Amino acid sequence: MINTEDFIKRLQKVIDYYGESASSFAEKIGVQRSSISHILSGRNKPSLDFILKVLSAFPEVDLYWLFNGKGAFPSEEKTKAPIQENLAAKATIPELPPITKSDNNKTIDRIVVFYSDGSFKNYEN
Repeated sequence: MINTEDFIKRLQKVIDYYGESASSFAEKIGVQRSSISHILSGRNKPSLDFILKVLSAFPEVDLYWLFNGKGAFPSEEKTKAPIQENLAAKATIPELPPITKSDNNKTIDRIVVFYSDGSFKNYEN
């Protein structure tokens, strides 16, 4: 049997961890906004389908932690492997074409690198 109050706290922790609002979280997992609202208010209990959608959209969430509080969030095993694979895949930088004299003595003023999480790094000359 699921303890609804504790489940709500864990679900709210997941939502806060990813910096989502209830409506954006609902959109990401593919449920109606009212479903999230009803679960967070304690009006409805989460269905198995709801829990599976959360796990599918956010792989760092551990089933046992979300369901009964046992384990850790974010799940350490699920976060380490993809990060290491992604670093190896993204470590290669594409070769830039050589700067030639036809560039009319132009110099690079700044370079901006955009990351998949929406952050960026600005390098200025």
